[in-house]
Amino acid sequence: MPKVAVVMGSDSDLPIVEKAIVLLDRFGIEREVRVISAHRTPHAAAQLAKDAEREGIEVIIAAAGKAAHLPGVMAAFTTVPVIGIPIKSSTMDGLDSLLSIVQMPSGIPVATVAINGSENAALLAVQMLALKYPQLALSLKTYREEMAQIVIKKDAQVREQF
Repeated sequence: MPKVAVVMGSDSDLPIVEKAIVLLDRFGIEREVRVISAHRTPHAAAQLAKDAEREGIEVIIAAAGKAAHLPGVMAAFTTVPVIGIPIKSSTMDGLDSLLSIVQMPSGIPVATVAINGSENAALLAVQMLALKYPQLALSLKTYREEMAQIVIKKDAQVREQF
């Protein structure tokens, strides 16, 4: 069974991260959800990343705001793919977080989604896992077809209205 670790730097990130958790659940992906700070609990962050492969974790989604070092710290300690979610902070509307996550040094990549883009982080994890789990690829196609049907329905409503 595929497994993803969903890690956030603060429980204040949970309302954003919860959207990723809901999507992972929808796709039947086991997940471990944690609050770990790159600065306040760096040893816990390193340990989770070091143990990820042994624990069956195949993708790590790491959300962080402000300095946003959590995804990079996790990536430094594992070869498991890490997806960073920059969280909108009060300081620079999340631009600081985005730049911190996306500007990783050569050799330690972190896939980065949009500010507060937790749904895309989950879907990117599903796409990665679908390479190994064919049922996820089928489920992802169904999900996209459902999204298309929603747009088609909205288009028809707007066309009727105008």
